[in-house]
Amino acid sequence: VAALIIVLSVMNGFQKEVTDRMLSVVAHIEVMDPAGEALADWRTVAEGARRHPQVRAAAPYIATQSLIARGDDMRGAIVRGIDPAEEVNVTPLAAAMKNGVLAQLQPGAWRIVLGAELARQLRVGPGDAVTLVAPGGQVTPAGTVPRLKSFTVAGTFDAGHYEYDSGLALIHLEDAQRLYRLAGPSGVQLKLADLHQARTVAQELQQSLPAGLYVRDWTRTNRQWFDAVQIE
Repeated sequence: VAALIIVLSVMNGFQKEVTDRMLSVVAHIEVMDPAGEALADWRTVAEGARRHPQVRAAAPYIATQSLIARGDDMRGAIVRGIDPAEEVNVTPLAAAMKNGVLAQLQPGAWRIVLGAELARQLRVGPGDAVTLVAPGGQVTPAGTVPRLKSFTVAGTFDAGHYEYDSGLALIHLEDAQRLYRLAGPSGVQLKLADLHQARTVAQELQQSLPAGLYVRDWTRTNRQWFDAVQIE
């Protein structure tokens, strides 16, 4: 019995530690266009979500799988376009970087913040240049060529969660719109008063928000991990 209690205590502690680190990077709930296109009016979506008593903050975003290259080294990553002023209200990681590297993400500056492990794999640091390869291509008389854009590394972050430290990069929302040719944010991130109510709130928002939106809570964003460590 003592051994069982010890094991359960360790597992519960591990689950809480990893969950806290995970939720320092991702929002409790994401409301998005199912096809990844720009929302017709993200502010209306955000205001509608804020009417729910559990929602404390909302921030626009764009998230797209891309390639980041430095010389012959190339890594796949989720590139998240954010509004730094709004993001600090939603994710603890952004709040921790508010007066640091995040402040360097200015529209048109083409700066990027990389996860620490991703930066290590690419062997880059602050001030170095990386090339971001956007999905899709650009049609030219010579055929379809990939869309490339050079970014300057503003700094790195260490969330303590390998998946994000090795596969996430942050850029300014307006730079993301220009790079990915979107008319606006493709989703809205939400912070809740109680993260454990995320599934219930997501279901309620799915019913109350305009039709055609996809609402996903953090347990579904990270479903494989969450199901693997869930302790009843």
